[in-house]
Amino acid sequence: MVRKSHFDPQRVREEIAIAAARLIAEDGLDYATAKRKAARQVIGESRIAGEWLPDNDQIEEEIREYQSLFQGDSQPALLRRLRGIAVEWMERLAPFNPYLTGAVLGGTAGEHSDVHLQVFCDNPKEVAIYFLNANIQYDVSETRHFAGRGYVETLSFLWRPASEGRDSDPVGVHVALYESDDLRGAVKADARGRTARANLQTVQSLLAAGGVAPSPN
Repeated sequence: MVRKSHFDPQRVREEIAIAAARLIAEDGLDYATAKRKAARQVIGESRIAGEWLPDNDQIEEEIREYQSLFQGDSQPALLRRLRGIAVEWMERLAPFNPYLTGAVLGGTAGEHSDVHLQVFCDNPKEVAIYFLNANIQYDVSETRHFAGRGYVETLSFLWRPASEGRDSDPVGVHVALYESDDLRGAVKADARGRTARANLQTVQSLLAAGGVAPSPN
């Protein structure tokens, strides 16, 4: 446990956020793992009280700063590619009401990032049937429900756009299967006015503008 007499909590949070952002941007770690590793780097411990840890918003801001300083020549192009793949698959999955979420939507995606989609339909099994008919080889896993209601089935596969050569690296695409009723009240803004998911039209606009996830009107 960190001794409060030896550390300033705000400074500790800042240093952990900076270290975690670097781990996420460079190594593709998830936020939770990056926090633990960053805490160990900064203060020698990975298990510390919550008051000493930065929240995800603080880490996200540091990721943007890091990418601007050290990945400004490469990250925007990577983000465009990932959003282009997202749009392609959202168009293909249009009958299942797809939404984009995660770092590709938020604008902090990099070379280790995957495309995370959520679909909302009356019969999620139809998505698996669509993939089978399209000869898409996928793996099945589970993703925690965004509202904390257990887990939902997720179909994952690797994808390389037809317009790219075989030398380009494929991108992981994950499609979480939700019931139609799950969408009710799901597209809400957070305290900073941002939404956690976006429909096809919004993502197309982001791709064209090269921006970050928009605030609702």
